[in-house]
Amino acid sequence: MKNREYLRLKAIVEENLIDFLPEVDHKSITLHEAMEYSLRAGGKRLRPVLLLASCELLGMEAREALPYACAIEYIHTYSLIHDDLPAMDNDDLRRGKPTNHKVFGEGMAVLAGDGLLSCAFEVMGKDMLLYFDDPVKLQRRVHASYEIAKGCGCRGMIGGQVADIESENKQCSKEMLDYIHLNKTAALISAAVQAGAALAGASLSQRQSLSNFSEALGLAFQIVDDYLDVCGDEQEMGKHTGSDEKKNKSTYPALYGIEETRRRACELLDRAEEIMAPYYDEAEVFNAITQELRDRLK
Repeated sequence: MKNREYLRLKAIVEENLIDFLPEVDHKSITLHEAMEYSLRAGGKRLRPVLLLASCELLGMEAREALPYACAIEYIHTYSLIHDDLPAMDNDDLRRGKPTNHKVFGEGMAVLAGDGLLSCAFEVMGKDMLLYFDDPVKLQRRVHASYEIAKGCGCRGMIGGQVADIESENKQCSKEMLDYIHLNKTAALISAAVQAGAALAGASLSQRQSLSNFSEALGLAFQIVDDYLDVCGDEQEMGKHTGSDEKKNKSTYPALYGIEETRRRACELLDRAEEIMAPYYDEAEVFNAITQELRDRLK
Protein backbone atom coordinates (compact mmCIF):
# COMPACT_ATOMS: atom_id res chain seq x y z
CA MET A 1 0.00 0.00 0.00
CA LYS A 2 1.54 3.29 -1.14
CA ASN A 3 -1.22 5.73 -0.23
CA ARG A 4 0.17 8.46 2.03
CA GLU A 5 -2.86 8.69 4.32
CA TYR A 6 -3.03 4.94 4.71
CA LEU A 7 0.66 4.83 5.59
CA ARG A 8 0.20 7.67 8.10
CA LEU A 9 -2.49 5.75 9.98
CA LYS A 10 -0.54 2.51 9.72
CA ALA A 11 2.50 4.23 11.24
CA ILE A 12 0.40 5.40 14.19
CA VAL A 13 -0.70 1.80 14.77
CA GLU A 14 2.83 0.45 14.48
CA GLU A 15 4.16 3.03 16.95
CA ASN A 16 1.68 2.00 19.63
CA LEU A 17 0.91 -1.67 18.96
CA ILE A 18 3.33 -3.15 21.50
CA ASP A 19 2.87 -0.36 24.06
CA PHE A 20 -0.75 -1.32 24.74
CA LEU A 21 0.18 -4.89 25.68
CA PRO A 22 -0.10 -5.41 29.44
CA GLU A 23 3.11 -6.05 31.32
CA VAL A 24 3.83 -9.76 31.65
CA ASP A 25 5.40 -11.38 34.68
CA HIS A 26 8.96 -12.45 33.90
CA LYS A 27 8.04 -16.02 34.82
CA SER A 28 5.82 -16.09 31.71
CA ILE A 29 8.17 -14.11 29.46
CA THR A 30 7.97 -16.74 26.70
CA LEU A 31 4.28 -15.96 26.30
CA HIS A 32 5.08 -12.28 25.84
CA GLU A 33 7.80 -13.11 23.32
CA ALA A 34 5.45 -15.34 21.32
CA MET A 35 2.77 -12.65 21.26
CA GLU A 36 5.25 -9.99 20.17
CA TYR A 37 6.76 -12.27 17.53
CA SER A 38 3.52 -12.44 15.58
CA LEU A 39 2.58 -8.82 16.21
CA ARG A 40 5.95 -7.64 14.88
CA ALA A 41 5.75 -9.86 11.78
CA GLY A 42 4.29 -6.95 9.83
CA GLY A 43 1.24 -7.03 7.63
CA LYS A 44 -1.11 -4.48 6.14
CA ARG A 45 -2.71 -3.48 9.47
CA LEU A 46 -5.90 -3.19 7.44
CA ARG A 47 -8.37 -3.51 10.31
CA PRO A 48 -6.85 -0.95 12.68
CA VAL A 49 -6.32 1.47 9.79
CA LEU A 50 -9.97 1.08 8.79
CA LEU A 51 -11.04 1.77 12.37
CA LEU A 52 -8.93 4.93 12.59
CA ALA A 53 -9.98 6.07 9.11
CA SER A 54 -13.65 5.67 10.06
CA CYS A 55 -13.07 7.87 13.10
CA GLU A 56 -11.33 10.56 11.07
CA LEU A 57 -13.98 10.42 8.36
CA LEU A 58 -16.53 11.44 10.99
CA GLY A 59 -14.39 14.10 12.66
CA MET A 60 -12.75 12.24 15.55
CA GLU A 61 -9.03 12.41 16.30
CA ALA A 62 -7.50 9.05 15.35
CA ARG A 63 -5.26 8.79 18.41
CA GLU A 64 -8.29 8.77 20.71
CA ALA A 65 -9.29 5.46 19.14
CA LEU A 66 -5.89 3.78 19.41
CA PRO A 67 -6.84 1.30 22.18
CA TYR A 68 -9.58 -0.09 19.94
CA ALA A 69 -7.43 -0.08 16.82
CA CYS A 70 -4.67 -2.01 18.60
CA ALA A 71 -7.23 -4.34 20.17
CA ILE A 72 -8.64 -5.35 16.81
CA GLU A 73 -5.13 -6.03 15.50
CA TYR A 74 -4.47 -8.22 18.56
CA ILE A 75 -7.61 -10.18 17.68
CA HIS A 76 -6.66 -10.48 14.03
CA THR A 77 -3.16 -11.64 14.96
CA TYR A 78 -4.51 -14.22 17.40
CA SER A 79 -6.74 -15.59 14.65
CA LEU A 80 -3.74 -15.94 12.30
CA ILE A 81 -1.69 -17.78 14.94
CA HIS A 82 -4.53 -20.24 15.48
CA ASP A 83 -5.30 -20.56 11.75
CA ASP A 84 -1.71 -21.62 11.09
CA LEU A 85 -1.77 -24.45 13.65
CA PRO A 86 -1.65 -28.08 12.44
CA ALA A 87 -5.21 -28.61 13.67
CA MET A 88 -6.41 -25.80 11.39
CA ASP A 89 -4.58 -24.81 8.17
CA ASN A 90 -1.21 -26.31 9.12
CA ASP A 91 0.93 -23.55 7.58
CA ASP A 92 4.61 -23.10 8.28
CA LEU A 93 5.03 -19.64 6.73
CA ARG A 94 3.27 -16.35 7.50
CA ARG A 95 4.33 -12.99 6.08
CA GLY A 96 7.58 -14.55 4.93
CA LYS A 97 8.51 -15.81 8.40
CA PRO A 98 8.06 -19.15 10.20
CA THR A 99 4.64 -19.37 11.80
CA ASN A 100 4.32 -18.97 15.55
CA HIS A 101 4.04 -22.68 16.34
CA LYS A 102 7.14 -23.42 14.26
CA VAL A 103 9.15 -21.09 16.51
CA PHE A 104 7.53 -21.55 19.93
CA GLY A 105 5.76 -24.91 19.66
CA GLU A 106 2.07 -25.67 19.29
CA GLY A 107 1.14 -25.29 22.95
CA MET A 108 2.74 -21.87 23.30
CA ALA A 109 1.21 -20.74 20.00
CA VAL A 110 -2.25 -21.64 21.29
CA LEU A 111 -1.57 -19.66 24.47
CA ALA A 112 -0.09 -16.71 22.54
CA GLY A 113 -3.31 -16.50 20.55
CA ASP A 114 -5.38 -16.78 23.74
CA GLY A 115 -3.22 -14.10 25.34
CA LEU A 116 -3.70 -11.66 22.48
CA LEU A 117 -7.46 -12.19 22.49
CA SER A 118 -7.73 -11.50 26.22
CA CYS A 119 -5.35 -8.52 25.91
CA ALA A 120 -7.66 -6.97 23.33
CA PHE A 121 -10.54 -6.81 25.79
CA GLU A 122 -8.29 -5.75 28.65
CA VAL A 123 -7.04 -2.80 26.59
CA MET A 124 -10.57 -1.71 25.63
CA GLY A 125 -11.86 -2.18 29.17
CA LYS A 126 -8.99 -0.14 30.62
CA ASP A 127 -9.81 2.70 28.24
CA MET A 128 -13.49 2.62 29.22
CA LEU A 129 -12.57 3.06 32.89
CA LEU A 130 -11.29 6.55 32.01
CA TYR A 131 -14.71 7.79 30.90
CA PHE A 132 -17.08 7.08 33.79
CA ASP A 133 -17.57 10.84 34.17
CA ASP A 134 -18.49 11.25 30.49
CA PRO A 135 -21.53 9.08 29.74
CA VAL A 136 -21.62 9.92 26.03
CA LYS A 137 -18.00 8.94 25.36
CA LEU A 138 -18.35 5.89 27.61
CA GLN A 139 -21.43 4.73 25.71
CA ARG A 140 -19.60 5.11 22.41
CA ARG A 141 -16.70 3.03 23.71
CA VAL A 142 -18.99 0.30 25.01
CA HIS A 143 -20.68 0.24 21.60
CA ALA A 144 -17.31 -0.01 19.82
CA SER A 145 -16.16 -2.90 22.01
CA TYR A 146 -19.48 -4.65 21.38
CA GLU A 147 -19.01 -4.34 17.60
CA ILE A 148 -15.52 -5.82 17.90
CA ALA A 149 -16.68 -8.65 20.17
CA LYS A 150 -19.53 -9.48 17.82
CA GLY A 151 -17.29 -9.38 14.76
CA CYS A 152 -14.76 -11.83 16.18
CA GLY A 153 -17.21 -14.16 17.89
CA CYS A 154 -19.65 -16.97 17.24
CA ARG A 155 -21.81 -14.74 15.05
CA GLY A 156 -18.77 -13.51 13.16
CA MET A 157 -15.22 -14.69 12.52
CA ILE A 158 -15.33 -17.86 14.61
CA GLY A 159 -18.71 -18.84 13.21
CA GLY A 160 -17.30 -18.47 9.70
CA GLN A 161 -14.23 -20.52 10.58
CA VAL A 162 -16.44 -23.32 11.88
CA ALA A 163 -18.44 -23.36 8.63
CA ASP A 164 -15.17 -23.27 6.68
CA ILE A 165 -13.82 -26.35 8.48
CA GLU A 166 -17.08 -28.24 8.14
CA SER A 167 -17.24 -27.50 4.40
CA GLU A 168 -13.86 -29.07 3.63
CA ASN A 169 -14.08 -32.09 1.30
CA LYS A 170 -17.76 -31.36 0.66
CA GLN A 171 -19.77 -29.82 -2.15
CA CYS A 172 -20.43 -26.28 -0.95
CA SER A 173 -23.40 -24.22 -2.11
CA LYS A 174 -23.00 -20.63 -3.28
CA GLU A 175 -25.05 -19.48 -0.29
CA MET A 176 -22.82 -21.34 2.17
CA LEU A 177 -19.67 -20.01 0.51
CA ASP A 178 -20.91 -16.44 0.91
CA TYR A 179 -21.81 -17.20 4.54
CA ILE A 180 -18.28 -18.50 5.20
CA HIS A 181 -16.60 -15.48 3.63
CA LEU A 182 -18.95 -12.91 5.14
CA ASN A 183 -18.21 -14.27 8.59
CA LYS A 184 -14.69 -15.69 8.46
CA THR A 185 -13.18 -12.53 6.95
CA ALA A 186 -15.70 -9.76 6.33
CA ALA A 187 -17.12 -9.73 9.87
CA LEU A 188 -13.93 -8.46 11.52
CA ILE A 189 -13.35 -5.94 8.72
CA SER A 190 -16.92 -4.70 9.20
CA ALA A 191 -16.37 -4.61 12.96
CA ALA A 192 -13.36 -2.33 12.50
CA VAL A 193 -15.38 0.15 10.46
CA GLN A 194 -18.43 -0.05 12.74
CA ALA A 195 -16.30 0.36 15.87
CA GLY A 196 -14.71 3.48 14.40
CA ALA A 197 -18.13 4.83 13.50
CA ALA A 198 -19.41 4.12 17.02
CA LEU A 199 -16.46 5.88 18.65
CA ALA A 200 -17.02 8.95 16.47
CA GLY A 201 -20.75 9.08 17.23
CA ALA A 202 -21.94 8.31 13.71
CA SER A 203 -25.55 8.92 12.77
CA LEU A 204 -27.77 5.99 11.81
CA SER A 205 -27.46 6.80 8.11
CA GLN A 206 -23.66 7.09 8.37
CA ARG A 207 -23.48 3.76 10.18
CA GLN A 208 -25.61 2.10 7.52
CA SER A 209 -23.50 3.52 4.72
CA LEU A 210 -20.27 2.37 6.37
CA SER A 211 -21.78 -1.03 7.12
CA ASN A 212 -22.67 -1.51 3.45
CA PHE A 213 -19.18 -0.43 2.42
CA SER A 214 -17.38 -2.71 4.87
CA GLU A 215 -19.48 -5.75 3.95
CA ALA A 216 -18.71 -5.27 0.25
CA LEU A 217 -15.03 -4.65 1.00
CA GLY A 218 -14.75 -7.59 3.39
CA LEU A 219 -16.29 -10.06 0.96
CA ALA A 220 -14.13 -8.72 -1.88
CA PHE A 221 -11.04 -9.04 0.34
CA GLN A 222 -11.63 -12.76 0.92
CA ILE A 223 -12.48 -13.40 -2.74
CA VAL A 224 -9.21 -11.71 -3.76
CA ASP A 225 -7.40 -13.85 -1.19
CA ASP A 226 -8.97 -16.97 -2.75
CA TYR A 227 -7.90 -15.74 -6.17
CA LEU A 228 -4.32 -15.09 -5.08
CA ASP A 229 -4.05 -18.55 -3.53
CA VAL A 230 -4.39 -19.81 -7.11
CA CYS A 231 -2.73 -17.03 -9.12
CA GLY A 232 -0.56 -15.14 -6.63
CA ASP A 233 3.20 -14.96 -6.22
CA GLU A 234 4.48 -16.77 -3.11
CA GLN A 235 7.42 -14.43 -2.56
CA GLU A 236 5.25 -11.33 -2.79
CA MET A 237 2.57 -12.80 -0.52
CA GLY A 238 4.97 -14.22 2.06
CA LYS A 239 3.15 -17.55 2.25
CA HIS A 240 2.64 -20.68 0.19
CA THR A 241 0.02 -20.68 -2.56
CA GLY A 242 -2.18 -23.57 -3.62
CA SER A 243 -2.99 -24.54 -0.03
CA ASP A 244 -6.76 -24.19 -0.50
CA GLU A 245 -6.83 -26.75 -3.29
CA LYS A 246 -4.62 -29.16 -1.35
CA LYS A 247 -7.02 -29.03 1.60
CA ASN A 248 -10.08 -29.19 -0.69
CA LYS A 249 -11.41 -25.97 0.82
CA SER A 250 -14.54 -24.20 -0.35
CA THR A 251 -13.35 -21.17 -2.33
CA TYR A 252 -14.58 -18.90 -5.10
CA PRO A 253 -12.17 -20.28 -7.74
CA ALA A 254 -13.19 -23.83 -6.85
CA LEU A 255 -16.89 -23.04 -7.19
CA TYR A 256 -16.96 -20.33 -9.86
CA GLY A 257 -13.65 -20.55 -11.76
CA ILE A 258 -10.95 -17.88 -12.05
CA GLU A 259 -12.66 -15.47 -14.46
CA GLU A 260 -15.96 -15.40 -12.56
CA THR A 261 -14.02 -14.98 -9.31
CA ARG A 262 -12.26 -11.91 -10.72
CA ARG A 263 -15.55 -10.51 -12.06
CA ARG A 264 -17.32 -10.95 -8.70
CA ALA A 265 -14.46 -9.28 -6.81
CA CYS A 266 -14.48 -6.30 -9.20
CA GLU A 267 -18.24 -6.01 -8.87
CA LEU A 268 -17.96 -5.79 -5.08
CA LEU A 269 -15.13 -3.26 -5.29
CA ASP A 270 -17.24 -1.14 -7.65
CA ARG A 271 -20.02 -1.28 -5.09
CA ALA A 272 -17.69 -0.24 -2.26
CA GLU A 273 -16.39 2.74 -4.24
CA GLU A 274 -19.92 3.76 -5.17
CA ILE A 275 -20.95 3.81 -1.50
CA MET A 276 -18.00 6.01 -0.56
CA ALA A 277 -18.40 8.41 -3.51
CA PRO A 278 -20.52 10.96 -1.54
CA TYR A 279 -17.62 11.42 0.90
CA TYR A 280 -15.33 12.66 -1.90
CA ASP A 281 -11.72 13.28 -0.79
CA GLU A 282 -12.56 12.40 2.81
CA ALA A 283 -12.75 8.76 1.68
CA GLU A 284 -9.16 8.68 0.41
CA VAL A 285 -8.05 5.79 2.64
CA PHE A 286 -11.12 3.72 1.82
CA ASN A 287 -10.69 4.24 -1.90
CA ALA A 288 -6.98 3.44 -1.68
CA ILE A 289 -7.83 0.09 -0.10
CA THR A 290 -10.32 -0.83 -2.82
CA GLN A 291 -7.84 0.23 -5.51
CA GLU A 292 -5.10 -1.88 -3.91
CA LEU A 293 -7.37 -4.94 -4.02
CA ARG A 294 -8.27 -4.19 -7.64
CA ASP A 295 -4.58 -3.96 -8.55
CA ARG A 296 -3.92 -7.38 -6.97
CA LEU A 297 -6.37 -8.93 -9.42
CA LYS A 298 -4.29 -7.87 -12.45
